[in-house]
Amino acid sequence: QVQLVESGGGLVQPGGSLRLSCAASGSIFRFPAMGWYRQAPGKQRELVATITSGGSTHYADSVKGRFTISGDNAKNTVYLQMNNLKPEDTAVYYCNTARGTFTSYPTASWGQGTQVTVSS
Repeated sequence: QVQLVESGGGLVQPGGSLRLSCAASGSIFRFPAMGWYRQAPGKQRELVATITSGGSTHYADSVKGRFTISGDNAKNTVYLQMNNLKPEDTAVYYCNTARGTFTSYPTASWGQGTQVTVSS
């Protein structure tokens, strides 16, 4: 089973940027799609962005225009570039598998996630 390790989170002011990385133990695009998920305190985990093996990307409305998902198959890594961050983006961010039509479909064990805190 693929293992996933997220990194790149931190504390940032509103309007700031962060780049998250998700390193996988094997090829990321042997799956139909990979996704970034997040879970805020007291809320359910939600899908934020997906990228298919063909490079198609989809986003939640709440992050569209601000977040960009990308993948590097040679490095077995998925990235999430987050710009113009808002306090409501505060959450623990995870990566996992997904379906190409922006559908939650986590099949790997969840990693430890990476905390993103947006606060002044």
